[in-house]
Amino acid sequence: MNSPTLILILLAVAVVSAIVSRAYFLRRIYRKLNYMLDALEDKETNFHFSEEKFWYRRFNRTLNRIHVLYDRERQEIAEQEKYYGWMLEQVHTGIVVVDLSEKRKGQVVYSNSSALNLLGLATLSHVRQLRSVSVELEDAFWKVSSNSEQRSLFYNEQGKIAVSISASEALLQGERVKIIALNDITGEMVHNEELSWNRLIRVLTHEIMNTVTPIASLSHTLSQEVGDTDRSDRIDWKELKLGLDTIASSSDGLIKFVNTYRSLTHVSAPVKKPFFVRELIDKVEHLTRESVHQAGAVFLYEEKSDDILLYADENQLSQVFVNLVKNALQAGATKIKITAEIDFAETIKIAVSNNGRPISAESQEEIFVPFYTTKQEGTGIGLSLSRQIMRLHNGTLTLARSDQRMTTFLLHFK
Repeated sequence: MNSPTLILILLAVAVVSAIVSRAYFLRRIYRKLNYMLDALEDKETNFHFSEEKFWYRRFNRTLNRIHVLYDRERQEIAEQEKYYGWMLEQVHTGIVVVDLSEKRKGQVVYSNSSALNLLGLATLSHVRQLRSVSVELEDAFWKVSSNSEQRSLFYNEQGKIAVSISASEALLQGERVKIIALNDITGEMVHNEELSWNRLIRVLTHEIMNTVTPIASLSHTLSQEVGDTDRSDRIDWKELKLGLDTIASSSDGLIKFVNTYRSLTHVSAPVKKPFFVRELIDKVEHLTRESVHQAGAVFLYEEKSDDILLYADENQLSQVFVNLVKNALQAGATKIKITAEIDFAETIKIAVSNNGRPISAESQEEIFVPFYTTKQEGTGIGLSLSRQIMRLHNGTLTLARSDQRMTTFLLHFK
């Protein structure tokens, strides 16, 4: 075999050997990279590549360095999360993070100790758990958004709790979540109740004194005239009768006022029976038909769920709806619409809306206070009595909105 041929063969062998070695080397590199990536993806960091072999020393050293940097970064992130978690545990505001993704909608990703203490729960893994605390509370968790703050009342071991609920949405690992903040406003509510009682006492005092003062003054005057022996033969019997009639009339007004107060504080227990909501609204429409017609208004009813059955005192509830309809007509409404539905929590919601004059911001805080009224001939007990009837039915009556477009009262039956 001549020299040129031998050289060519050796060169060919060398090239093939280099290609094979290169392929083997790259394959080993890819295997190590895949191994490291799989380990990091599984959060497994207990690995180390040998730096003894000459051929892989530099590459293995680079991989180990990447591993060290990754592990250091992971520890720093873990320490930051631990720090932020500690901060969230120290705040008095309850924090609950709820998953909004389709597959895990309603699952609780995180809840701090303040939230659990406030809700009276040991753990919270899903929003539907709140149903055991209060259906209204669960409903508020679903409804709350960055544009709509909610309030809720419920009971736990601490007693009656009032919370304000606010929320904002964010992305967590590519998934939408709702971050809900809970603040205990029980103290504020108690303060408001005290203010309500003070307002009530002020109104009662005003009404009673307005009636009693003229009676006392007139009685004193008449007593002096009758008791004056020098004028006993000159008594003006017409004036005396007029004075006595005035006293009788004022006394009747005072008795009427007391009876009105009694009716507010002694609402009879509801006699409950099952009936369809449509039947109740038909009855209300019949009772208010003449008033609605005289006002040139229209009365509408929409049932968003089929055959809504209610277990309640039909007469008491008709009194509530009639009062709301009459209030709407007195506010100049030309359209009154009642909407009924069963929500996702299987509770019945009935909205009574009208396009009359809106309730002022100041009055919105007072309308449920007994004897508060903005009408000259109003008694101021209609809404107070209606709310008390709803409470006896384990329900709520609230003012949902009142603006230039619409005023809506919401009745919620649990």
